[in-house]
Amino acid sequence: MASSLFFMRVALYNDAKFDENEQFEKIANRYPHIEQWIDSIRPLLCDTTIISATGQRLFARYAPANNPSDNTAIIIHGYKSNSVAMMHIGYMFHHDFGYNILLPDLQSHGYSEGEYIQMGWKDKDDVRQWIDVAISEFGKNTHIVITGISMGGATTMMISGDKLPQNVRCFVEDCGYTSVWDEFRGELRNQYHLPAFPLLNVTSGLCNLTLGWSFGEASSLEQVKKCQLPMMFIHGGNDTYVPTEMVYPLYEAKAEPKEIYISKGSAHAVSYQDNPAAYTQRVGAFVAKYCR
Repeated sequence: MASSLFFMRVALYNDAKFDENEQFEKIANRYPHIEQWIDSIRPLLCDTTIISATGQRLFARYAPANNPSDNTAIIIHGYKSNSVAMMHIGYMFHHDFGYNILLPDLQSHGYSEGEYIQMGWKDKDDVRQWIDVAISEFGKNTHIVITGISMGGATTMMISGDKLPQNVRCFVEDCGYTSVWDEFRGELRNQYHLPAFPLLNVTSGLCNLTLGWSFGEASSLEQVKKCQLPMMFIHGGNDTYVPTEMVYPLYEAKAEPKEIYISKGSAHAVSYQDNPAAYTQRVGAFVAKYCR
């Protein structure tokens, strides 16, 4: 039991410190070509909050397109990250595609409240609220693409199987995992050289008692099986953190329409960084079919 409590704290407690200025500096240094855009967009970003079903105050930042647009991107960050770290994807949708953008901080990340990371499963219910915020801010006729990287990619897939407003037109997921169980099983094996049983079973039970969901229940794979809207799958060809092999059963489980882009040689969550032109072209061509 003690080892399961330890693993749950390591896996689901977010002790990362958030400094907004530091994060903006880091993203500008990592993607120099967006630095000028960041300087111009930052004063225009608006703040907004919602209250989750479990009572946490959750934060997001958003900006309308430079020219009035009926297209909106909801952009979801990854594990122990924050909305600022997704500004390169914000740049792609806002600067390159002319979209409105909304970037939430998931529970326990950035400015949002919450003691534990929800790994996308409870986050999908919060994203459902952010869809309503996007419609309220950008108009009842706005066309929405939901996109995310890593845990944000998993969140994107997890919400894709739920019933959503007709405003949601498509999804773009980048390097999301098949399920929380599969991801943690791999981490136990790779980092700690431990089998899943019994540690993962007990920890999943503790998570269910504490947070109301289990690792096996939190399945992107089962959710994409129910998704009828278009989805683009992106993965780095050399991803070992969320192994590249995970994307193939996800892609196979998804009904048409769908597309897949494997960024050759890319490690985890750096497909845009490695190939910004190809990434932008492929995503732009995909979303243009469904958000007009």
